[in-house]
Amino acid sequence: MTTEHSKLRPIWRDDRTDKVRIIDQRLLPHQLALVELETVADAAEAIREMSVRGAPLIGVTAAYGLFLAARAGNGPGADDDSLRQAAQLLKEARPTAVNLAWAVARVLGAALSVPPAARPAAARQAADVIWQEELENCRRIGEAGLPLIRAIQTLGGGQTVNILTHCNAGWLACVDYGTATAPIYLAAEAGIDVHVWVDETRPLNQGSRLTAWELGQRGVRHTIVTDNAGGHLMQHGMVDMVIVGTDRTTCTGDVANKIGTYLKALAARDNGIPFYVALPSSTFDWQLRDGVDEIPIEERPADEVRYVQGLAGDRLERVLVPPAASPAANYAFDVTPARLVTGFITERGVCKATEADIRRLFPDKIPPE
Repeated sequence: MTTEHSKLRPIWRDDRTDKVRIIDQRLLPHQLALVELETVADAAEAIREMSVRGAPLIGVTAAYGLFLAARAGNGPGADDDSLRQAAQLLKEARPTAVNLAWAVARVLGAALSVPPAARPAAARQAADVIWQEELENCRRIGEAGLPLIRAIQTLGGGQTVNILTHCNAGWLACVDYGTATAPIYLAAEAGIDVHVWVDETRPLNQGSRLTAWELGQRGVRHTIVTDNAGGHLMQHGMVDMVIVGTDRTTCTGDVANKIGTYLKALAARDNGIPFYVALPSSTFDWQLRDGVDEIPIEERPADEVRYVQGLAGDRLERVLVPPAASPAANYAFDVTPARLVTGFITERGVCKATEADIRRLFPDKIPPE
């Protein structure tokens, strides 16, 4: 992703040094800090503390975390028990994003399939493949979603296409392109006049901090709005479509995404506005069927609700908002039922949010009935 700084990706492995580096997203947009991950514990902490976030990126980070575990000691650190313990540490870092466990299982399988001395190389190769696959999947998501935006532009006589998104499902949440933003970037590159309504996305403001930063870097017109403004915008004809990402989606089409997504879907349905979810196949949970009852919803520290972070002069500062003695609850995700989803934008194309149509697009993924 080209920015004013350099050609950046949120995570990469240096081919020359074998070091794994990430962007610490907690400091954006006001500080761009690159951090080296040296151990599996570093990778788990980066996931847990949200230095990295977004389902595809969490998966890639976990993949490289297991590579770091396999490399540790290049002998005892690569034995079966140590690798399995490292895998468990990574899987416990965050419970909702299914990409995490998927990536860990894939790299662990590759490592355990070879003798201990060969495990660092096997884990490295498996992680690199996941990194490349997720990048390519997001590019294809953009290609699949571009015709949807073009169709709205044509229907509107060439007027601006206004898109509402929620949280950050951009290249910072993936490896490149993003999921929800991939069609937007390709539309802008194709000369389509797009404008993005960016939900601030409390409590950590991933929309106003990260999505707005991304769009600004790419020169895409956007406007930051409060989380609760979406319904008003839709009522007054100011939104043509909604595109969001997801951290886990069932094989029946229920979608877990950043808290507040469900309310956007309800407002979109009430106002006849298409509501799309963009995701790679790695974000489907092919085993789960009932998202509301079966998807684990992460509850994060209450201080993420109680405090806000921002730039004060030349320093980042945290400020307490509610009374110090007031308790707070911090549910990180909610589940949008499949009936409210117009369709899924995937690397294999667009499908309806039904098990039958998902199965049509991914016949090799869903277990037989």
